[in-house]
Amino acid sequence: MKSSSDESLKFIYKQQKELSVIGGIGALLGWDQMTYMPEKGAMERSEQTALLSAFAHKRVVSDEFWNNITHLCNESVLSNLKAEDQHVVKRLYKDVEKSRKVPEDFVTRSAKITTMAYPAWQQARNKNDFSIFQPHLEKIIDLQKEYCGYIQLPGPRYDSLLDDYEEGMTTDILRNEFTKLKKNIKNILDKILASKTFEQQQDFSLKFSKEIQQQLCHHIFKQMNLPDDASRIDESTHPFTTSLGTDDVRITTNFDRENPLFSFFSTVHESGHALYELGMPTGKYKDTVIADSPSLGLHESQSRFWENMIARSKSFWEFYYPEFKKLAGSQMDSVSFEKWYRYVNTVKPSFIRVEADELTYCLHVILRFEIESALMEEKLTVSELPQAWNEKMQDFLGITPPTDKEGVLQDMHWSGGSIGYFPTYALGSIYAAQLFDQLIKDNPDTIERIKKGEYSSIISWLRTHVHQYGRMMTAEEIVKKTCGQGLNSNQFTSYLEEKYLDLYL
Repeated sequence: MKSSSDESLKFIYKQQKELSVIGGIGALLGWDQMTYMPEKGAMERSEQTALLSAFAHKRVVSDEFWNNITHLCNESVLSNLKAEDQHVVKRLYKDVEKSRKVPEDFVTRSAKITTMAYPAWQQARNKNDFSIFQPHLEKIIDLQKEYCGYIQLPGPRYDSLLDDYEEGMTTDILRNEFTKLKKNIKNILDKILASKTFEQQQDFSLKFSKEIQQQLCHHIFKQMNLPDDASRIDESTHPFTTSLGTDDVRITTNFDRENPLFSFFSTVHESGHALYELGMPTGKYKDTVIADSPSLGLHESQSRFWENMIARSKSFWEFYYPEFKKLAGSQMDSVSFEKWYRYVNTVKPSFIRVEADELTYCLHVILRFEIESALMEEKLTVSELPQAWNEKMQDFLGITPPTDKEGVLQDMHWSGGSIGYFPTYALGSIYAAQLFDQLIKDNPDTIERIKKGEYSSIISWLRTHVHQYGRMMTAEEIVKKTCGQGLNSNQFTSYLEEKYLDLYL
């Protein structure tokens, strides 16, 4: 005869499985909207996503689900569960407790508003007219303030948003870490901008056809061991990765940029995300809250790891440079390997975050963090955003965007209600430097393998030290377990100094 705890376990696993399926359907709707959906489909898609979001939310916050979870969390019951069941129950309790604070009406309104905001952002960006997006963003900021009122974590409102993306992170921790990181990066940048090498560096005017860019992207996609039968590449305005299921991960890139390296590096970046998704815990943990990343910062560490530590390294280009030269034809006849490596790692303050060089990238992120926290603290209004953005760009990077398309309208994140998301990009860069340093210590032959285009041992190391844990631990705990210490931007700064001062001074 089954005990009440057996029945409760059976129920919560069945519920998670169904929620996972619903999540996959929602991911498919979102992927389709950003890739192939006709423009006029936005209104009906907003209704579809709103209905699906409300349906999922209702299941998550149901009394039946909560009662079964709380029963299993009773100390006398919990202590008798298997270790893997305890992981699931404890994680579920925290997630569902938070979700139960949010009314169903809010979830429905949020889904409708953000679904309509995305095409408005696209139109505003294409027409370079912030006023088209402004009323949508004002509604989204109001929604986020309302959400914070439900969650009510201690500290500033922004903490309640951060916690959704980076559990345990606070505005104060970020402000302290980012203030230090901003100063260090600007010091390195100032030295580079004052150097003769910077003064004499020239832009290459390379142009690869869409077909050649596609060849390169599919080549690196395959080289990174992404399976054809469980992943695919498509196109979207803004590159992204989404998981529709355990064995169905989609990435996108964009081939419209003149710079042929944009699509290549964005493919490497998104492939890093995809490898992580495909490496999530399976078995008992499949379709549970454990089979996910503990934070977007750790997720971003996987993409930045591949994009920067691997694909911008000299050893990587010892393998890939001949491939580029072969496809580029006469364009690269006069481009030596050394020139190419410098070109790949060119430092030049630029307007667009996703096109920023490795050194200045985090300045773009810190700028967004300062703006978002100011919006949530009501020190800045949406109407003041374009001017505030441009002033910070001048302060951080010494340049002012000539248009809002190259400034405040460049990212899609706010249209989806993702306030508090941007800081995870910088956290990911920091974690990536720490993980790469540990990888080299553990496997000294890694550089030689990269020179040969062999990445299977790297993927295996990441599977063992990052992927397999899912949400059993926080990002900080996983990095500390693997590297011996948690978040440490000093290690990232040392990496940047060693690489870029060597290139420019």
